[in-house]
Amino acid sequence: MASVLLPLAEGFEELEAVALIDVMRRGGIEVRTAFIEDELHHGRVVIGANGIGVQADTSLKTVIVDDFDMMVLPGGWGGTYALAENARVIELLQEFKEKKVVGAMCAAPFALKKAGVLGENYTCYPGAKDEIDHPGYRNDVKVVTDGNVMTSQGPGTAVCFGLAIVERLVGKESMQAVKDGMLLDYC
Repeated sequence: MASVLLPLAEGFEELEAVALIDVMRRGGIEVRTAFIEDELHHGRVVIGANGIGVQADTSLKTVIVDDFDMMVLPGGWGGTYALAENARVIELLQEFKEKKVVGAMCAAPFALKKAGVLGENYTCYPGAKDEIDHPGYRNDVKVVTDGNVMTSQGPGTAVCFGLAIVERLVGKESMQAVKDGMLLDYC
């Protein structure tokens, strides 16, 4: 079974994280959420940008790269900045990019750039483009795949991003079943 690591940091975009987790799990992917140890104040619950708490499965300290096929980051500037400043996150992004797949959406491609793993072609939230300040920005598609790097635009494209991940890790048939079942004709 394919497996994805999804780190959560305070200020993450809740809609993106939950939509990604839901779509990937529907597609047969094991998704494990991880919290950043130095900012956790509510047990395992990480508070998002809109005050919604999500209980993480594990600590980022305990993550073993070989247990996963992909690492994907939800957006939200608060969470993105925390991820981009965390040495363990940067190390994991570099290791995943080398051997597996990394993904990010909304503002989170900023963390990919900071880790030196953002591809030559990417997309992000339009308002984040200037701060990411990286050539190759695309605004004409919801999801961009550039080798081992996948990116998406924002909250409204989260389910489409989840479908793209399911297709990549599980296959077109599983992706199509999820797409049909969730009435996602617009993806």
